[in-house]
Amino acid sequence: MSVLNEVLSANRDYAATFDKGDLPMPPGRQFAILTCMDARLDPAKYAGLSEGDAHVIRNAGGRASDDAIRSLVISYKLLGTREWFVIHHTNCGMEFFDNEIMAGLLASSLKTATVDAEGWHDCCEGGGCTEGKYINWLTIKDQAQSVLEDVQRIKAHPLVPSDIPVYGYIYEVESGRLIEVPEATAAGK
Repeated sequence: MSVLNEVLSANRDYAATFDKGDLPMPPGRQFAILTCMDARLDPAKYAGLSEGDAHVIRNAGGRASDDAIRSLVISYKLLGTREWFVIHHTNCGMEFFDNEIMAGLLASSLKTATVDAEGWHDCCEGGGCTEGKYINWLTIKDQAQSVLEDVQRIKAHPLVPSDIPVYGYIYEVESGRLIEVPEATAAGK
């Protein structure tokens, strides 16, 4: 069942009282957050944001992929952000598979897979594709280590100025708290 009508109805309600059309393009608080696309995370709430405050870049796992770094560089170079946060989270779906599992699932079928105590399963409808074996899915084995690696990758990137601090945190989905990864924040200075 589609949610199209619900989304369009919510947008009509939002637009009926919309009063933010004059916000400037650069983020008012001059910072950016790289975080996961997980629906349980609401960066506006956990970081105290309002429209226009910050750039929020989201992808699976909140990883420092080439595209995430592209967005961070644009955020700084063209829109003036001065501080960046890398925020991963507990109980992330990226912890529950690896590149080999994903490639195998995609080779079997392009339909949605399921997981249980025995592992991942395809619906076996066929129509798979082997292209998944050529992608690094940037899965996560250890949250603190992945935050550290992402901060280090961002800081080492030749297009990232050395004076931009990058902070490393893990959002705890069980409590809503941000927990610092001190090694990542130290690497991000």
